[in-house]
Amino acid sequence: CTLPIPLPMGSHSGFNSCCMKKICNGCHIAAQKRGMRGCPFCRLPLPKNDADKLAMIQARVGKKDPEATLFLGYRYYFGGLGLQTDKRKAAEV
Repeated sequence: CTLPIPLPMGSHSGFNSCCMKKICNGCHIAAQKRGMRGCPFCRLPLPKNDADKLAMIQARVGKKDPEATLFLGYRYYFGGLGLQTDKRKAAEV
């Protein structure tokens, strides 16, 4: 859909680490009702754990995706996805 995601976006949308897109919860439910079990944008299967998410994000960073680079930098800076906080690595990314 082309409707804007209501605020706060974090509680009304999800983030797909395969293609670095935000999708509203309504569109995600509609896609599941149609039988789509993967990502509605790129059709890849959704990652099952943090290691799979990290691998997908690092693949996007390798393709010079600016959203993926920013997201990975935040994960290094604040921690998450099994990564330890590393401000130097966050600055390098």
